[in-house]
Amino acid sequence: MTVDWNTASVPAVKSVGVTRKLVRDPVARVGLALVTLFLLMAVFGPSLAPQDPLEVTVDRLQPPSFRHLLGTDGLGRDLLSRLLTGARLSLGTALLASLLVTVIGVLIGTLAGFYGGFVDRLLMRTVDVVLAVPGLALALAVTGLFRPSLTAVMLGLVTIWWAGYARVVRGLVLAMRERPFVEAARSVGASGGRIILRHVLPNVVSPVVVLATLEIGQLILAVSGLTFLGLGAPPPTPEWGAMLNESRVYFLSDPHVMFIPGLTIALAVLGFNLLGDGIRDALDPRLLVATRTSPRWRRPVPVALDAGTDGGSKDRP
Repeated sequence: MTVDWNTASVPAVKSVGVTRKLVRDPVARVGLALVTLFLLMAVFGPSLAPQDPLEVTVDRLQPPSFRHLLGTDGLGRDLLSRLLTGARLSLGTALLASLLVTVIGVLIGTLAGFYGGFVDRLLMRTVDVVLAVPGLALALAVTGLFRPSLTAVMLGLVTIWWAGYARVVRGLVLAMRERPFVEAARSVGASGGRIILRHVLPNVVSPVVVLATLEIGQLILAVSGLTFLGLGAPPPTPEWGAMLNESRVYFLSDPHVMFIPGLTIALAVLGFNLLGDGIRDALDPRLLVATRTSPRWRRPVPVALDAGTDGGSKDRP
């Protein structure tokens, strides 16, 4: 049997497309809708803000009304305008931190897993040191070296977050470098860089995408938490964590001032978590979502692929 080593790295799985899987999964649809909403807020929020988010007025602690749809804070600033404007700051910081963490983690994990030996020991001992220090303590220490700003928060989070990615990617690369198509590429004289770019990285993309999507929610929480502690954007910046910090004194008398930004953060985290779960299921090559549905519950029936046959399948017990 002749094997095409250019395509052997991708399992031949008869399944519906990733997009169709996401659309059919009701949980993934909810996550996708929430993520889309918040991304639109981040892009167009400042333009859609009905009022100046920094304008101080005499309408202090007003409940939701036609004039202020979500009410006002302790300085009379419109909460809806501050939420819309703050979406770009909070989500932008988390997304940029996620991008940097993913790039650093994938780079270090790939080098350690593929080359092994001294390189692996050196890089993994560095990872062990980073993971041995409590994450919050290290993030506070790094962030505290700079003036309070979202840039300082992002640097602090990247410092502690990349190590987990590196360890995950290293494990994936260790398993991948023993696969037959990698051995075949070595036997024909392919360089290490070519093997990594052509055969290894394409096969670790799916787990990394799922991990990154799930971790964005945690990064949003971390950004808001550090800003809540006063290490992020200084007042009067309309960042979600800063809004929580400013409104905590009104928790008992005017709870809506604190409840609204807190609910916004929770929904953003929930959206990314649900979307990450949906992407994980859609990219899993071991599962096939059957086109038929249960006549009673109308839910997709998972079918396990028999890797030893050509396209054959059998029902999962």
